[in-house]
Amino acid sequence: MNYAVGHVAALAGVTVRTLHHYDEIGLLVPGERNTAGHRRYSDKDLDRLQQILFYRELGFPLEEVRTLLDDPATDPRAHLRRRHEELVARIQRLQEMADAVEHAMEAQKMGIQLTPEERFEVFGEKDPEQYAEEAEQRWGGTEAYAETQRRTAAYTKEDWKRLQAEVDDWSARYAALVAAGEDPAGGPAMDLAEEHRVHIGRWFHACSYELHVCFGDMYVADERFTAYYDAMGEGVARHLRDAIHANAARHTG
Repeated sequence: MNYAVGHVAALAGVTVRTLHHYDEIGLLVPGERNTAGHRRYSDKDLDRLQQILFYRELGFPLEEVRTLLDDPATDPRAHLRRRHEELVARIQRLQEMADAVEHAMEAQKMGIQLTPEERFEVFGEKDPEQYAEEAEQRWGGTEAYAETQRRTAAYTKEDWKRLQAEVDDWSARYAALVAAGEDPAGGPAMDLAEEHRVHIGRWFHACSYELHVCFGDMYVADERFTAYYDAMGEGVARHLRDAIHANAARHTG
């Protein structure tokens, strides 16, 4: 059996562009091409793709995935053990920062001094204070909460309209980027991830690259974050998480 690139992309849940990229860098070269030069993948190729996606899900960079699959001197257990230690440390860090991370999404709903009519004009059917009481109970003692409260309490209706316009514009551009199959580690995606981080810092509270990475992880780990971003387009939350990680690595080395 052999399969066309579009069929393989649908089976694996990746884009055709991703498979083309894997071919171009020698990570997954299809075993055959038909007379027209189109890629054809064998069952053996599908097995390799499954391994690639497994390591990618664990956060291994593509070059390291290639080493794991092709270098006979490499011990996959040692790599997996190291990745396990990193994931455990990240989970612990996320637990410690959970209050601040969840607050980053909900803090913008605090201190909104608008009439019901003005709220609808700015936010539509979304309730900007839906989680206000819960957020105050959970994160009222954090610096991020205090800073956001200080800023948003002074915002006028026009401020909120400008903020929401930025959100809508960024959301449309990022959803289009994901729909086009752009690599989350590519320049356009990382640039929009950086714009996302800067937006948080400009309107709510300081957002370091480390904190932004934690935000990105939470967008996938917390179903409320995932639902918010995936409402922009299928797979946006996970794509944004990966772009945030790549952008942080680009800026922090």
